[in-house]
Amino acid sequence: MEVIMEQMPIVIRSLNIGFLQTLKLFFVTLAGALPLGLVIAFGSMSRFRPVSWLTRIVVWIVRGTPLMIQLLIIYYFPGLVLGNPIWGSGESGRFVAASVAFVFNYACYFSEIYRGGIQSVPVGQEEAGLVLGMTRSQIFFKVTLLQMIKRIVPPMSNEIITLVKDTSLARIIALQEIIWAGQAFLKGSQGISGEIWPLFFTALYYLVFSGVLTVLLGKLEQKLNYFR
Repeated sequence: MEVIMEQMPIVIRSLNIGFLQTLKLFFVTLAGALPLGLVIAFGSMSRFRPVSWLTRIVVWIVRGTPLMIQLLIIYYFPGLVLGNPIWGSGESGRFVAASVAFVFNYACYFSEIYRGGIQSVPVGQEEAGLVLGMTRSQIFFKVTLLQMIKRIVPPMSNEIITLVKDTSLARIIALQEIIWAGQAFLKGSQGISGEIWPLFFTALYYLVFSGVLTVLLGKLEQKLNYFR
């Protein structure tokens, strides 16, 4: 026990650094995937068939393959195949590559949620808006969008909670997120090796973060109950 107490400050400091990297990846992914997902949803619903089919094929490929594989391909393909390591080296390069992979992956998942939400709004409401002289953009932003948001919050919340845990996959390209930091004490880091207890603290970080997000998303869902 005394040894653990001596090691605690070192472990917590390392986990905090790793958790900051996890938080950065989480928020960058949300900031990029939420708007991109809506663009992809519009593409999949396009009346121009080539755009619609191409978008749906891309979404199908992304949703049908593991995020880990996508991370590896996005990170290594430019350097190994094209001879142009566009991501650069070091932690910053790995973070940019991971961000691109996560944003595109989650944008494809979000696009299907957006599409389902938009298509769940009765067509009659759009027709009524056109009769009243509203443009299609006005109908979308003033009628469809508000109802869509209410309907997509539950499935979107599940995806956001999943994203918290999926950030751990970034360690496959050696991004030093929180699990990387916790696992390092098993192999040897900062004079500590063969210790598994830091991994339990790592799990605690995820539990707390997921719990906070669950509460916040639950409150958001309650505030959107005005459509009932």
